Amino acid sequence: MSSTQTTEVSEPRVVHLEDLKVMVGGQGGDGTLTVINLLSHALKQIGAYTYDTRNVLSRIRGGHADGVLRASVRPILSIGDGLDVLVAFDEEAVEVAKEQLLDHAVVIYDNSHSQLKTVLKPTVKVYSAKFGEIAGLELKKTLLKNTVSFAVLCRVLGLADQLAEEAINWRYARRGGDVLQSNLQALKIGFRLADQLGVKPSISFPKTEPKQGLIQITGDEAVGMGFIAGGGRFYAGYPITPASEILEYLQANLPKFNGVALQAEDEISAINMALGASLAGARAMVATSGPGQDLMTEGLGQAGMAEIPLVIVEVQRAGPSTGMPTKHEQSDVNHVVFAGHGDFPRLVVAPADASDCFYLTVDALNLAEKYQLPVFILMDQALGQNTQTVPEFDFSRVNIDRGKLLTQADLNRISVYKRYEFTEDGVSPRTILGTPDGFFQVTGNEHNEWGFVSVDRTNRAKIMRKRMLKVEAAKKDMPRGRVYGDQDARVGFISYGSNLGPILEAMEQLGKQGFKTKFLLLRSIYPLLEEVQEFLESVNTAFVVESNLTGQLAGLIRREYGYADKIVRINKYDGSVFRPSDIVSQTLSQLPRNGGE
Repeated sequence: MSSTQTTEVSEPRVVHLEDLKVMVGGQGGDGTLTVINLLSHALKQIGAYTYDTRNVLSRIRGGHADGVLRASVRPILSIGDGLDVLVAFDEEAVEVAKEQLLDHAVVIYDNSHSQLKTVLKPTVKVYSAKFGEIAGLELKKTLLKNTVSFAVLCRVLGLADQLAEEAINWRYARRGGDVLQSNLQALKIGFRLADQLGVKPSISFPKTEPKQGLIQITGDEAVGMGFIAGGGRFYAGYPITPASEILEYLQANLPKFNGVALQAEDEISAINMALGASLAGARAMVATSGPGQDLMTEGLGQAGMAEIPLVIVEVQRAGPSTGMPTKHEQSDVNHVVFAGHGDFPRLVVAPADASDCFYLTVDALNLAEKYQLPVFILMDQALGQNTQTVPEFDFSRVNIDRGKLLTQADLNRISVYKRYEFTEDGVSPRTILGTPDGFFQVTGNEHNEWGFVSVDRTNRAKIMRKRMLKVEAAKKDMPRGRVYGDQDARVGFISYGSNLGPILEAMEQLGKQGFKTKFLLLRSIYPLLEEVQEFLESVNTAFVVESNLTGQLAGLIRREYGYADKIVRINKYDGSVFRPSDIVSQTLSQLPRNGGE
């Protein structure tokens, strides 16, 4: 049987695209994400904006895994709809992707184990070769099939061989000579296979000079960078998908700035370490996902009661319990807003892209210290782990505000220091542990202005109100939302996080069908700001878009402002991100007969 096979097409056709979507799929351990990373780097060199996502199982090897790369001539923040190219290392990958393949799509299939049986559209072009078998025979390493397939993929896209080679050097030069040379050899084998298959460029993407002032980064990495830039100097965490990359980034980089990044034995230890560091004067942060946040809840209450500044990053995944660790969801809104027994203040901010992840991390550090309370940065798997192209961060925008932190000189000017002094805004003067004349007692028990344990009823009522005053006072400093679209539209969307990109594209599609829409992107989840009420008053129908079953954000908005007659839920909870088509179809199916006017 021949090792290569191609469908018969009389004349090569070239489809010119300004928006390209490529999936690479196979089993866990096949190196699918490596191909995505290589292609992303290559396309960046010809001026593309890129956005890539991963779909993997929670195991080291085995089970279906895929990555999707989208490249565009304009900034993008979603994977969009449809696929132009599929690289499949097994039949399952083709089955997963077949409904998304567009009419002009190209499939590159590894038939090392079986010929392709899946029936595809007759217009789809298929190139089949024994990538794995050839890599095993010629290179003694089957895994190098990913680099072999990358070469064929570059030929399909009309990318120069030199560009592919540069991507290999970029990816493997730091790994050493043997690894680099074996991948360069695999690339040559791939080019030879492409020639044998008769591969011609089928898809053309515009080529320009690399864009200056842009970076490719994940939300998790951007949070880590923002933490360092914002003066963060102590981080404690425990590995948990999809927040582990924050720990990895800070362990690699925080020590360079005289900071400490520790992997604790569990999440309980992590949050308590961070509380201690904060009391000692360091800007401190922890990061986790739903199951880890369960364990951190006791420490969260301690931060609220003792008024200890702390930033907590919650990168949501599919729950409950262990749930689906590697899958996307936005089902922890209620958790971060209401977690913990008793009443105590907290703030919740919500970045929507990697730029937001950087700047809002700085904001969260400032808010935590200015108002002396826990501040959540609420993210989701797609935002945390997907790579996107954003402008380089502007470090001149970073401003550090440590709030009412007293120096020794400040203490020398006052006669009496009360750590929990009653003030108009609920925020008391704060000192670093060990500061002479600034001593105080820290306790999780109820206490008086001095920090001494108290069960006095009058004090209890007064200090409870004092703590909660901070939520209202913080509103003026909370990040404002952004409104997109037609300001006169009577149909609106409300959402947060990684839903930004899909909603903006859905609005474009709805606009082409004659519907005027606008969109309030929330960047503060708790407390909700007046912008929500103003937006609701300006529309007849408000679609609240969120990746959960019960409509947690919609419920929070109704609880605060009402408007139950205007709020319509758009939900997705299968572990995958929203696509623009999901939002369009649910909008049209639920839109009032008058189009919302």
